[in-house]
Amino acid sequence: MTELVLFSVVVALLGLMWWLGEGSDDDNGGGGLMQPVLVPVPVRRYPRGR
Repeated sequence: MTELVLFSVVVALLGLMWWLGEGSDDDNGGGGLMQPVLVPVPVRRYPRGR
């Protein structure tokens, strides 16, 4: 009985690792992890109110 439980846990962990590995998608293809988008921020060279 112990072998069956241990085998089930190992198979479940391997399945979870495979599922999480397949789900990661960081190439902006949609879903999964997305790359951050850089937004330009305007910067003043001289202070206002001279």
